[in-house]
Amino acid sequence: MKEMDIGQVARWSGLPASTLRYYEEKGLIRSIGRNGLKRVFNASVVERLSLIALGRTAGFSLDAIAEMLNAGAEPSIDRDRLRDQADQLDRTIRRLSAIRDGLRHAAECGAPNHLQCPSFQRLMKIAARSVAKAHQAPPGRS
Repeated sequence: MKEMDIGQVARWSGLPASTLRYYEEKGLIRSIGRNGLKRVFNASVVERLSLIALGRTAGFSLDAIAEMLNAGAEPSIDRDRLRDQADQLDRTIRRLSAIRDGLRHAAECGAPNHLQCPSFQRLMKIAARSVAKAHQAPPGRS
């Protein structure tokens, strides 16, 4: 069993030691002891940090990632949760693509004023609806 101190893990992962300590506090990773004042981790922490990075990239919160990784040795990744997150990403991509396309059109629009451009007006309505939905979202969701 190979061991790595917190400095080695930090260098490998590119994460500051403070983030590694925070992840340990949240139950995402676990040290196996100390070498002097430094925390020591099993080399398997590298895989867990990769899973955490993937989860963060996919838009999962640290709490959701902690649930999926649980305290056990093997992660328990909920496939339905992955599908739901993928669906959410699809909705976000469609929304952002529409906004991108509207901005590109507005930049090239021949209307004398952006407020006279129908595409720009649609873009403003999308933005207004988005803000209104964010204010109506339940606490903790925006």
